[in-house]
Amino acid sequence: MKRLLILAAVAAFATLFFVFDLQHWLSLSGLKESVEPLLAWREASPVQAAAAFFGLYVLVAACSLPGATILTLGAGALFGTGWGLLLVSFASSMGATLAFWTSRYVLRDWVQQRFGERLKTIHAGMEREGAFYLFSLRLLPVFPFFLVNLLMGLTRMPALKFYAVSQVGMLAGTWVFVNAGTQLSQIERVQDIASPTLLASFALLGIFPWIIKNVLSTFKARKVYARFQKPAQFERNLVVIGGGAAGLVAAYIGAAVKAKVTLVEAHTLGGDCLNYGCVPSKTLIHSARLAHAVSHAAALGLQVPPARVQLSALMQRIQTAIKTIEPHDSVERYTALGVEMLAGHARVVNPWTVEVTDSEGEKRSITTRAIVIAAGARPVVPNIPGLEEAGYVTSDTLWDTLAGMTTLPRRLAVLGGGPIGCELAQSFAQLGCEVTLVEAGPRLMAREDADAAAVVTAAFAREGITLCTSQKAVRVEIQAQMETGSAAERVLITVGTEGGAEQRIAFDMLLCAVGRSARLTGYGLEELGIPVEKTVVTNEYLETLYPNIYAAGDVAGPWQFTHTASHQAWYAAVNALFGAVKRFKVDASCIPWATFTAPEVARVGISEDEAKDQKIACEVTRYNLDDLDRAIADGDTQGFVKVLTVPGKDKILGVLIVGTHAAEMLPEFVLAMKHGLGLNKILGTIHVYPTFSEAGKYAAGDWKRAHAPQRLLAMAERYHAWRRG
Repeated sequence: MKRLLILAAVAAFATLFFVFDLQHWLSLSGLKESVEPLLAWREASPVQAAAAFFGLYVLVAACSLPGATILTLGAGALFGTGWGLLLVSFASSMGATLAFWTSRYVLRDWVQQRFGERLKTIHAGMEREGAFYLFSLRLLPVFPFFLVNLLMGLTRMPALKFYAVSQVGMLAGTWVFVNAGTQLSQIERVQDIASPTLLASFALLGIFPWIIKNVLSTFKARKVYARFQKPAQFERNLVVIGGGAAGLVAAYIGAAVKAKVTLVEAHTLGGDCLNYGCVPSKTLIHSARLAHAVSHAAALGLQVPPARVQLSALMQRIQTAIKTIEPHDSVERYTALGVEMLAGHARVVNPWTVEVTDSEGEKRSITTRAIVIAAGARPVVPNIPGLEEAGYVTSDTLWDTLAGMTTLPRRLAVLGGGPIGCELAQSFAQLGCEVTLVEAGPRLMAREDADAAAVVTAAFAREGITLCTSQKAVRVEIQAQMETGSAAERVLITVGTEGGAEQRIAFDMLLCAVGRSARLTGYGLEELGIPVEKTVVTNEYLETLYPNIYAAGDVAGPWQFTHTASHQAWYAAVNALFGAVKRFKVDASCIPWATFTAPEVARVGISEDEAKDQKIACEVTRYNLDDLDRAIADGDTQGFVKVLTVPGKDKILGVLIVGTHAAEMLPEFVLAMKHGLGLNKILGTIHVYPTFSEAGKYAAGDWKRAHAPQRLLAMAERYHAWRRG
């Protein structure tokens, strides 16, 4: 009841404020109209005038009403710089603290109950550097002050600290506005507008945020660099740690702009994508799809012998694909570009020095202006009793294991129903393995919409994959066979996540595909105090705690895709090399991705499930591929195109495509979202017939029909009737 009364009081005051047009008197025109009588009042009753002004300012600030800026200018016009600064400084801080208390008392408990888990990171950051954040916002008002007051009330910052930081932080900006107000009061004729003093005051208003921004950056940099001695000269402009997608792109960009660049890689160039991920897995997937097509050739009117897998030839094909692409990521290519390529383990010993240890144990220290950390990620191996003893493979070790085998494993157990687990499980099933997939969640592909997961789940069922969802692996057992000479059998034991009897899954190979974790240890982050969570903590420029050390790719997150690693690497390299002149914020507005199952699942933007969870208003348009001519001709009609748009508009918020060639169909929508093009533009684009890409046009057509101007169509109908006589 007390909270409701406080809200009612604030709402009533705000209503009266606008009903009686009081905001007019807190506008620049209102200030100019009333400045003369107010000056006369101040001359006659200076104490009462100062007290009334002080009380009004506190009230306006406490109720978060518009007009504080005009009141600050008015303070200079009425009381001069000294007294005006004194009045506004204390009034604004007191009013801000009242707003802070109101927000905390009325809203904080409700917000904490509703968003408690999501706020943990924010609370942790505020405990570490809350005062500095608040001070920065007070000096450089990125957000309106009233919004800062309300949001800070939702944190755990002590009220006294909030008041003290606000008092000091707002002082400089208050002086600038009060000083400008003194000059406004002196305008008596047109010529006064061009007076040097007035022009200087308003010029200061314009450049003040820029000055403060640079002062804060310098102060923060000095604070974090205080315990290190900066070299007088540097051997390199950029040192890149990691030779995967992000590292290679960062080094390439550095070399392209004629910077001196060193790239350090401890293992193989090309990273996970070339050696263990994208290239070998997609090569395997293509062979598996062909094997599946051959086994179902009768449905296409063909009679062919059953497909037989020759594992050695299949592995040779995979190695050939890797070797063919490998020159793109080779030492020779990057050396020719001007990049110094070092094989060894890199460790950042201070913000400007990287120590490289080669395979012989020899160490070399390199001084550098900037560093890009692109150390990538590694597979997560769950802590399951008996797993190590029984043996397992990951997406990294799978290929070497297969290369040492003569035939595919008869029974494959897969832990994890995410993209890697689903792609590999289906591929091995299509090559003839008995596959069981275990997923702790209630369904496959938890990051995608439920209807997309349902299509993939149905495809898995048709292909004979045994799905064990809502099952948690609890241990692995090795059981000796009773028959003489037979090998011991390995069994995965699972139990329902909500209880139930144990399930026993016998396997010949166990694939752990429960995710990948960023490589965060071993190269100096701990010693330098660079914050890490699940990834290296960076800002919107990909800077770490130290402004000259950047992170990109899997180690920076939140995505683990080759194309996003390359995307981030551009920003990291450019900011590292040219940040003193111009920095660029990472554009993460249109990040696409795809899971290469059959059917494929490709997405960009927000999903329907996410929109519901986040209560984002949207319209959903869905076009099923069983209506698409090319899909019918190919006999591959499973899937759909789903587009989320702003209600009543054709602006695209997100797209999900499920079906053959989904990943190839997605870029049209990524391009549209990137450049602000809506569904009307896609509908007006000529698409080749018959192709799968037409599905995008037909989805746009469905949206258009749903938004047809019924009144205009009714008028058109009457017009045509009139024309017929």
